[in-house]
Amino acid sequence: MKIILPFLLLFSVSCFSQSADFIVLKKRNKTVQTIYAGNNIALTTESGAFINANINGIKNDTLFLQEFIIRYLPTTIGTYIVDTAGSYHYKFHYNQIKALGSKPKKGFNINATGASLLGGGALLTLASGVVFLADRKNFSPRLLIASAALGTIGYFLTRTGHSGIVIGKKYRLVYMDMSNKKR
Repeated sequence: MKIILPFLLLFSVSCFSQSADFIVLKKRNKTVQTIYAGNNIALTTESGAFINANINGIKNDTLFLQEFIIRYLPTTIGTYIVDTAGSYHYKFHYNQIKALGSKPKKGFNINATGASLLGGGALLTLASGVVFLADRKNFSPRLLIASAALGTIGYFLTRTGHSGIVIGKKYRLVYMDMSNKKR
């Protein structure tokens, strides 16, 4: 046995494997996340669809996704079991991804609140300007200042209240092709 082991090590069979393609999420040319086949991904497409799925493969700039439909079914003793009702298969080009990350939560939405404050502040500021031009004795500078302040607060709330990583100015996706094609 002691003689066979060195011969096996010297005459071992070499195996070659090819890495699969992958996608890199970069923030200002620094890698933030690497996305491989087999990972779960939560994304929002350009059409607005939210998908939380498993990546079956990445090939030729395309993500092959599989989303499972899971249902909670009641039992006769009053508990619930988890059942997979089915699955959907999707294909998306990596440039069709608008945002990565979780789905917006239900309930209080900071984006909607900020948009309401911004719109209301802009409307009140415009109305104060019209009152200033039409009837100066009924013009209230305090109302103008307050409406401008509410619009500013609304602007900053819309900037901070997004969920997920939005692909655009700061973040970008880079497709890494690992095939042995000669170009």
